[in-house]
Amino acid sequence: MAEEIQLDISPMYEGERIRKDDLWVEMGGPKADGFELTLAASMDEVEDGKVTIIGPDLKDVKEGSTIPFGMIFKVAGEKIEKDLESIIERRNHALLSYISGLMHLNQRYDIWMRLGKSLQKKGVTSWEQIFKPVINLYKAEMPFIEKMEVTIVTDPAKVKEELEKAMQVYRARDERAKGLHDEDVDVFYGCTLCQAFAPTSACVVTPDRPSLCGAITWFDGRAAAKVDPEGPQFPIPKEGLKDPITGEYESINQMAAKRSGGEYTVMKLYTFFDAPHTSCGCFETIGFYMPEVDGIGICDREYKGNAPNGLPFSTMAGQTGGGKQVVGFLGMGVLYYFSPKFLQADGGWRRIVWMSKRLKERVKEGIPAEMYDKIATEDDATDLESLKRFLLKVDHPVVTGVVRPVDNKKITEGWKFEEITDELKEQVIAFIEKYEGEIDTDNVKNELLMSEGQFMQVVEALQADGVLE
Repeated sequence: MAEEIQLDISPMYEGERIRKDDLWVEMGGPKADGFELTLAASMDEVEDGKVTIIGPDLKDVKEGSTIPFGMIFKVAGEKIEKDLESIIERRNHALLSYISGLMHLNQRYDIWMRLGKSLQKKGVTSWEQIFKPVINLYKAEMPFIEKMEVTIVTDPAKVKEELEKAMQVYRARDERAKGLHDEDVDVFYGCTLCQAFAPTSACVVTPDRPSLCGAITWFDGRAAAKVDPEGPQFPIPKEGLKDPITGEYESINQMAAKRSGGEYTVMKLYTFFDAPHTSCGCFETIGFYMPEVDGIGICDREYKGNAPNGLPFSTMAGQTGGGKQVVGFLGMGVLYYFSPKFLQADGGWRRIVWMSKRLKERVKEGIPAEMYDKIATEDDATDLESLKRFLLKVDHPVVTGVVRPVDNKKITEGWKFEEITDELKEQVIAFIEKYEGEIDTDNVKNELLMSEGQFMQVVEALQADGVLE
């Protein structure tokens, strides 16, 4: 057993960042596998306070290195049920961050942790010295946990093996959540777990709109609010429906105003553009509007390149996270892509023009069959010009105008020029002269990067000028 070390533990350290110069060890994150998993068990299956280490212990890890890392928490208690697994798991974000010198970000299979050199100087040599106090923290914060044991996995092969098992658990949780819809319930749930990092974040969890982090479904929120009424998950009565298409409820507006400290007074569930949901910072994916094509792109944390708008995930996340309500950017959980209310006010999938390839494949079952091939990935488009070519080629709905499925209302006019410049007129004149007046739509798309509607806009302007008959 490792020597007991007195750590500095307090909520005041939540939100601490470990920078490169202060880094002792990095776990998971962009460079290595990482996961956290909580499993409910019976009382006789859990040895309270036990910490098991599979792989190199801290004293055997080279300073400054990045290692694969897994955490498996087994919990037991009279009030513990399966629906609480996600809630207990999500509390890692706060409770691990209470330890001075430890940074914890994200959730599930996306965890990114760092230990600072201050812990090394304190004499910490084993994971056990960190996670024994964490067990005590959990039991103090969540008294319904009567027993807890932790397994830390650092052996690379074993991390991969246990990660795959964890993914099966995550998928089973998500599948259960897909069968319930907003119309089936009379209460939603709020979550403020991320407020240490995102002070004005006010997350709403509904059957059709799970948490941005992807870790908490409606079932999880219900279970947490029941066993811990004073905790970070709380009920929101489904009252005062103001707009069923955008998902505006008076009760959600009131919650947003209260929980954001008055920063936001309106928050709508199913839209990207009009008082959208706040974005915390732990979101699994980010959506971004590209006015040049009047469409929405989406990428996940694993995507390392620039999106067609020229920005990587990290830059967009920095602009959007922190609990802000940013029109044109939105953090979203992966499970939301399977919802029938996915961005329904904005046209849903008919408004999506680009996705990172890995994410598109992952949510394939949620994408309508008629739209799947019309959504570009990095294999099809890496910038706005190549994206325009792709969307013209596949005749994407944004080109001619999006009709949203929820009410069959046409909500965009398709690609139109706001101003017909002399440069546009010269391009069209040169094109008409080249083909001696024989106009082929495919040539217009390929050579001018214009839709048929845009081309006719310019032609009509030239006719008004008397240049064309």
